[in-house]
Amino acid sequence: MVGNYDSNPFEIEDDVNPFYQGGKAKSSGQTKFGVGAFSMTNNGSRPSGSNPKLSPLPPEPADFYNPTVDIPLDSEEDLNKKEKELLAKEADLRKREKALKRKEDAAKRAGIVIEEKNWPPCLPIIHHDIGNEIPIHLQRLCYTAFATLLGLVLCLTWNILAATLQLWFKKNQVSDWFLVLIYFITGVPCAYVLWYRPLYRAFRNDSAFNFGRFFLFYLVHICFVVFAAVGPSIFSAARPLTGILPAMQLIGKAINPLLVVFYFIGFGLYCAEALVSIWVMQQVYTYFRGGGKAEQMRQGAARGAIRAAS
Repeated sequence: MVGNYDSNPFEIEDDVNPFYQGGKAKSSGQTKFGVGAFSMTNNGSRPSGSNPKLSPLPPEPADFYNPTVDIPLDSEEDLNKKEKELLAKEADLRKREKALKRKEDAAKRAGIVIEEKNWPPCLPIIHHDIGNEIPIHLQRLCYTAFATLLGLVLCLTWNILAATLQLWFKKNQVSDWFLVLIYFITGVPCAYVLWYRPLYRAFRNDSAFNFGRFFLFYLVHICFVVFAAVGPSIFSAARPLTGILPAMQLIGKAINPLLVVFYFIGFGLYCAEALVSIWVMQQVYTYFRGGGKAEQMRQGAARGAIRAAS
């Protein structure tokens, strides 16, 4: 049984351990490095246990990781030409800015204000900048006057809706509906041109003439709002304005209740517009008398009468 023993499983074989050769390490300067087919001796020769079919990898080019890219550069003449063009454009812009500034200064000295359209932001159609052009002590009053302009737009728009419902339920003539549309088309632009813009300019320039225009046409505005709140049938028997009289008339008839509600809401809007407009009129007149603008207006009217007589 002595001759039939298995080999030592822990015995290190020569082809496994590169540092072992015949029970002792080489001392002739041929110590192996590496494992398997990639092991080499320290003198550069391939060991006997390596695979002769494997060839070393080709060397990488010197610029493999840092490739060079050829970028065409402008010549010195082209750079000088572009620099001259940029300088010429810059000089032209400066010249235009100076000319524009001279025009703005001349307009300010002459009392001309350039009004750029900036409101509403989605579709600018008018110039409106209370925060930058109106004195601080008058901004609240100017905002309230502008609110009455927007309130008039709301009242006339609601009037169109009520007239449309009336045309739908009562089958009235189309001419009554066109009359309501005329109120809106003429009322809103006239309100802006005749009394709000004069008030805006009066607050901005402290002009007695613009104050006079405002008082005249704003009084007409108040009269119209009070007339619409009552809603008498003067121009049309159908009473197109959503006042209290048409609303009371619709209650006694077999009409859809929605139309009656629309007329009462319109009546409330006209009442609120009338009250706020009367307050604005009172406040502007108080400022006008307290600032001495009434005396300036009388003197200007007297000078105009003298010039007309001479």
